[in-house]
Amino acid sequence: MALLEIKNLSFSYPDSEKKALENISLKIYSGEFIVICGKTGCGKTTLLQLIKRELSPAGKKSGNIYYKGTDTENLDARSACFEIGFVMQNPENQIINDKVWHELSFGLENMGLPSPVIKRRICEMSSYFGIEDWFFRDVDELSGGQKQLLNLASVMVTQPKILILDEPTSQLDPIAASDFFATLQKLNRELSLTIIMSEHRLEDVFPAADKVLLMKEGGMQKFDSPEIVCKALSKSDPMLHSMPAAVRIYNGLNVDAPCPISVKEGRRFIEENFANRIKSFTEKPYTHKSKAALEMKDIYFRYGKDLPDILCGTNLTVYENEIYCILGGNASGKTTALGVCAGILKAYSGRITVFGKKIADYRNGDLYKNNLALLPQDVQTVFSEKTVRADLAEIDSDLMSFPFDITGLLDKHPYDLSGGEQQLCALAKVLMQKPRLLLLDEPTKGMDAFMKRRIAKILDKLKSEGMTIVIVTHDLEFAAGCADRCALFFGGEIVSCDVPSAFFSDNSFYTTSVNRMTRGIYDNIITAEAAIELCRQNGVKNDKEDS
Repeated sequence: MALLEIKNLSFSYPDSEKKALENISLKIYSGEFIVICGKTGCGKTTLLQLIKRELSPAGKKSGNIYYKGTDTENLDARSACFEIGFVMQNPENQIINDKVWHELSFGLENMGLPSPVIKRRICEMSSYFGIEDWFFRDVDELSGGQKQLLNLASVMVTQPKILILDEPTSQLDPIAASDFFATLQKLNRELSLTIIMSEHRLEDVFPAADKVLLMKEGGMQKFDSPEIVCKALSKSDPMLHSMPAAVRIYNGLNVDAPCPISVKEGRRFIEENFANRIKSFTEKPYTHKSKAALEMKDIYFRYGKDLPDILCGTNLTVYENEIYCILGGNASGKTTALGVCAGILKAYSGRITVFGKKIADYRNGDLYKNNLALLPQDVQTVFSEKTVRADLAEIDSDLMSFPFDITGLLDKHPYDLSGGEQQLCALAKVLMQKPRLLLLDEPTKGMDAFMKRRIAKILDKLKSEGMTIVIVTHDLEFAAGCADRCALFFGGEIVSCDVPSAFFSDNSFYTTSVNRMTRGIYDNIITAEAAIELCRQNGVKNDKEDS
């Protein structure tokens, strides 16, 4: 018998004629690792929330969800609450206690377990997840990656039979995300835990998945093994851009060979099928404008007099009309640096200039009048009205001046939009200020690859019109595809900066999957498009024909 069975499930939100889910039917067996993927707004989160009864959204539902043969609506409260665990996308939304150990014990206390059992479980779980060093710390002191790991441990301590995760790594840096995925694989392998996870970062999870549910506009496009799902995608399917790099490279080359899924398989695919006489492309030398749009000189900042410095002598120069991406670990100071540059936070030492003028010399809001605009990491803070149209009208009544179309979103409540749609509308509101310098904090968070490509095209168009753009991001592939320069932020300062090909090719972990896949075969290749083109130029080995 299936551990979880979904039969003819459909769902629509209040006052919406369009169904968020339509006729979903599938079976999930004990110990399976299921990955759910699809374009932003396709219904992934809605499906996961309906499985977790306590998080089910309001709306019209038809069909059934069965857990161990019992409809989830008829499950006893204890089973529904503790046997089906849920880890949210934003760790801040799930943590409710002040101390780490309080958070770990909270669920067990609600289960009514004896104190000795609670102590044993939280100590064992702390050891398993390696969080003993911060067991007694305040939750506010933890990084984003630590908070998400705490969320996972807090759910696992109740010993769930099913673990549901809704894009759990969207706010984690690449190394923290990789560690988080490794922990999930360990739980699945060693505890035979059934895992159901929606995710846009498919590079690490696809090789671990038993099955992949590919969703499209609320329905099931495919539910099968990763290999079969990848082979079923046509070259024109937008979801192909979301697939692991090895899959994208395979689909861009006509070779009669098994479809690779992982970096290891992708490397073998290239080595066995393509020559490497041509090792790299000739690159244009980096050039820049003579004037700087943004400069930070020896900046020091702390959040309190008795607290440690977050920015420690930070130096940064961004030239006019370039896209500059800042990468680095969670809690390294990237967002703080943007806040200081935007004048929201005030450094206690150092100098910041925007278009050659000290930031302190801007008066009466002139800094934000056709000069500088910031899109924050939490874009929901940008909205204050009941519709997108009303929100944008606060800035300007002309709603048709954007470099992209959001007409279909104007009459919706901002909080009813998907993550990617919220980003677009928030970006539209920020662009209505007509800035020359645009600061973006994690603009692709929670977006599918199709939406990321759309954002990249928008930014490229803005750059062509003369705008300077500074982006803080964990998205290595996005930075590799759109940046003029990339910088690594560590310990409160910029420690390295270079053009993307040199920057990523010299890194071991802060690099793209394509670079890890092609390193040693080809030189300075960081995108799937570049890898495909170089494979074509080299030709197929053994006189095979490459169309």
